[in-house]
This record gives sequence, structure tokens and C-alpha cells, in this order.
Amino acid sequence: MSSERSPQEKKSVPERGQPPVKHPKRSPIRAIGRGVSRTALWTVGIILGLIVLLFIASFFVDEPMRKAMERSMNQKLSGYSVTLPKLHFQLIGLSVTLRDLTIRQKAHPEPPVAVIPRLHASLHWREILSGLLVSDFYFDHPRLHINLPQLREEARDPMPLKEKGWQEAALAIYPFQINLLRIGDGDIVYVDEDASRPIHISQLQFRASNIRNIHSKDRAYPSPIHAEAVIFEKGKGVLDGNADFLAEPYAGFHVLYKVEKVPLDDLHPLLARMADMTLKGGTLASEGEVEYAPKAKFVEVKDISIAGLHLDYTHTAAAAPKESAAKKNVKEAAKKASNNPDMVLKLDKFELVNSNLGLINKTKDPAYRIFVSGADFRVTNLSNHAEDGLAHAKLTGKFMGSGPAVATASFRPENKMADLSIDIAIENTDLTTMNDMLRAYGKFDVTRGEFAFYSQLRIKNNHIEGYVKPLLSNMKVYDPEQDREKSFFHKLYEMIVGGVAKLLESTKTSDVATQANISGEVGSASASVWQVLGKLFENAFVKAILPGFERGLARHAK
Repeated sequence: MSSERSPQEKKSVPERGQPPVKHPKRSPIRAIGRGVSRTALWTVGIILGLIVLLFIASFFVDEPMRKAMERSMNQKLSGYSVTLPKLHFQLIGLSVTLRDLTIRQKAHPEPPVAVIPRLHASLHWREILSGLLVSDFYFDHPRLHINLPQLREEARDPMPLKEKGWQEAALAIYPFQINLLRIGDGDIVYVDEDASRPIHISQLQFRASNIRNIHSKDRAYPSPIHAEAVIFEKGKGVLDGNADFLAEPYAGFHVLYKVEKVPLDDLHPLLARMADMTLKGGTLASEGEVEYAPKAKFVEVKDISIAGLHLDYTHTAAAAPKESAAKKNVKEAAKKASNNPDMVLKLDKFELVNSNLGLINKTKDPAYRIFVSGADFRVTNLSNHAEDGLAHAKLTGKFMGSGPAVATASFRPENKMADLSIDIAIENTDLTTMNDMLRAYGKFDVTRGEFAFYSQLRIKNNHIEGYVKPLLSNMKVYDPEQDREKSFFHKLYEMIVGGVAKLLESTKTSDVATQANISGEVGSASASVWQVLGKLFENAFVKAILPGFERGLARHAK
């Protein structure tokens, strides 16, 4: 055999004096990788190709699915219709995305009741491990818009809103029951009679999970819920708790809530229409706990605080039927709630700070306004159960913007007639601020004077005891300069009234004082305590404030 070495072998032999050359060893893993690389690439390619084909195929499903879904939802809904311009079904992930879903009330289709720019529904994959197929719904930037005509139409409809096919319509979107419901940046708008002042809740974030009670073993409220929103542009509200969406005959929930810095101005149109109230300003903060379910009704408001409110209640002849109906409804509701073992209503603290509270009476000519300015009003321990003890209330402020006023009250609900105790003291009020009321009831006014008022009333066991005592000081009724434009008979009447007041003055003081004592049965045990008090003050207060004045003279003053 030849001893000659090949060129390659020669290159591998090191020169004399040089270290031997080390050849790298081939990795067995790399060798295997080279052997299967083509198979792996083909497998990956086939998978990617199938994904692309499924993705493309899903677009061909979109339009038929959209038409079928829109038709099915409209068949299932009663009194409402939907339009669905766009839909995209994703076979990978088994999800469907709806675009610009719009819901309209058939009776009042404009504006739409709801517009949902994007609704994404898919399997709730996490619960597949529990062996159940349920869905996950996400509403992205939904807008709910309701106005007064739509609300009235819903109120007239004998079919309840919850029975109008909403659950069936949701199943038409996705064939599995909802278990996770989320709302991102929702918007709720209500427009009453004044379209320029809508009631607006924005940036609503809501999450409710375990709706189908998958994990509901021993928990009374198995579904966690959370919501937060901006209220009336400036306020903030947060709600946390749990719910049982499958409770019968209606869903139950137990939550803690907190709202702060909520401006109340936007409620003016609603209050003006419903209760003839004029509301300006005011900021609300409150927190509490609410449990409402078929077997539990519990509301405990820990705190309500309202600052800077201007509120007037207007009494008119035209509003009398509405007022009577409202009083009847309040009386019935109070009767049902009073000492009801199945219902607990508690208000730990209510505060009204630096506010203006007034009553405008337009049933008289001229109309007049009685008010308390700079009012601070505080109520504590108010409950619908007598066993919780007495509720206490205190009001301080300036009567007619002039005289210091203090009123205190205690109240205990009873099954028949509530126990009530009221003390009122008003002092050093400029009498000229009450001229409209004096003209309305006595057909005269004053140029100077001071007014004071004291009263104590007690109602217990359907019996009332107390007194109403006004006090007039340094009153001057007739002024030739001020009354220059008045008729001769009106001037004569005011001079006579002034003379009567002089005759009634005590020899030691320049005060005119009378006292109307009140004693007797309140009346029907089902009568409203506040209705009784209102009648009392309307009669006793007015009659006592005009002590000895001959009202019959008023007809000669015209």
C-alpha cells in the first residue's frame, strides 16, 4: 500500500513544533434536526395554510350569518327592532363580532334606544375546564339613549320590559348562555322635557362574572359584580358586590355603593315635571349598602350629604290632583314599609348644608314664598322599624333670609300612627319680608315690624297636643308715602288693621301676640302625619299670625 498521504490528510498534519489540530465533533441533535427539517416545515406550512383558508372562509360566512342573526333577533323582540350592518365570524376561537348594532323602539324609533359600535361574543374558555359551554359578552362603547316619550310608551305597555325577548335575542347572537358580561366606556343618557339638560352617566365600566352560577355551591350571591361611572359630567360612582342572576322570580344582588361630587342641577327638569320643584345647584355625596332579592330587602344608607342646594316646592291649584295622588302613593308605600319584617330601610345620617329651602304658594293672590336661607338640616337614625329607636332632625337657618330659626324633631314609626315631636322657634324676622303673605291673607302690608314664631307639637297614639304662637313687634301698617297709589278703601282698611293691632298690644310692651292651642284626635289612623301637619300650619299659623284682624274688611279694600 502506498504511504503517500492525500492533500487533505497532509493539511490535517500539523507542522513540526505546532499543537495538533482539533476537529469539531458533529452534534447528534443537529444531525437529527437536519433530517426532519423538511417534514417540520411541511407540517407548519400545512397548518398555516389551513389557518389562512379558515380565515378567508370565515369572511364568506359573514353576510349570510348577519342576515340570519338580524332576522332572528327581530322575530324574538317585542316592541323593538334591530339593525345589524356588519358582522364578522371567526372560526378560529369561535367568536363573532357585531358592528354598529342599533336597537329602536317601534313606537318612537328616533333616537335609537341603543347603539353598540362593537359587541364581541365568544366562548368563555376558562369555564370549559368545568365541563360547561357558556359565553363571554363584551360591549364596547355602548350608548343607551332614552327620552320621555319612549319612557311613557314603555309605562303604557302591559308587557313588562324584561319579558320582551331580550334573553332570546342574546341567544340569537351566540348560542350559549352568558356567563361573563363586560361593558367598556358605556354611555347612558335620559332626556326629559328639556332636551338641553339631559341626565348623563358616562365612562361606565361594568363586569359581572359567574352569571350562570357555575361556582355557586354554598354562596348566596355567586356572581361578582363591579361598576364605576362618571355621573352628570363631574361626579363619580362606584359599586361593588355580588348578584344571583338566576334567582326566582327575579334576580337578587348585594352591593356596596359610593358616589361623590355629583352635581344635582341636571335633575331640575325631572323634578319640575314630577313634583313641581325648582332645583338649582347642589352637590351630592353618599355611601351605603343595598341588598335586594326575593327573600331579602335591606337598604342602609350610611351617609347622604348635599351642599349648596336651592330648592323650591310650588303649590298650585292645577297641581292639586297630582299632589293628592303623590300623597296617596307615599302614604301607601310608608304603610307597607312601616315595621315590615321583610324590609329594612335605614338612614344613618342625612345632611343638607348651606342651602335655601322654600315653599311657593300660587293658590293665593298675590303668590308668596316662604323660605329658609343658609339652611343646615341634619337627620340621624331614620328607620322603618320602631325597635331601632327615635330618629332625630334639626334645622337651622335664616327665616325669610332675616330671622334666626331653629326647628328640632323626633320621630318613631309605628304600625298605626307615628310618634312625632316638633319644636320650632323663629325670632327677629323683618316683617316686611312677609308682605306678600300678608297681602294674600289679610289684604294689607307693613312698612316695619318684627316677627317671631314659637310652636310645640306632640303626636302620640293618634292624639295631638301643642300650640302655635306668633309674635309681632313694632308693626306699622299704614304709611301715607308708601301707600300713595292705593285706593281710598284700601288705605282705610290698612289704617283700621293698624288700629286693631294697637288695641291688641300689651300695656307693657309693643308686641301683638296670640296663641292657638291645638288638642284632639288626629283622625283616621291611616292619615298621613305630614298631611295633618300641613293642614295645621295652613290654618293655625295663618289665623294666628293675623290676630283679631277682621278679614271681612278686605272686600271694602278692593
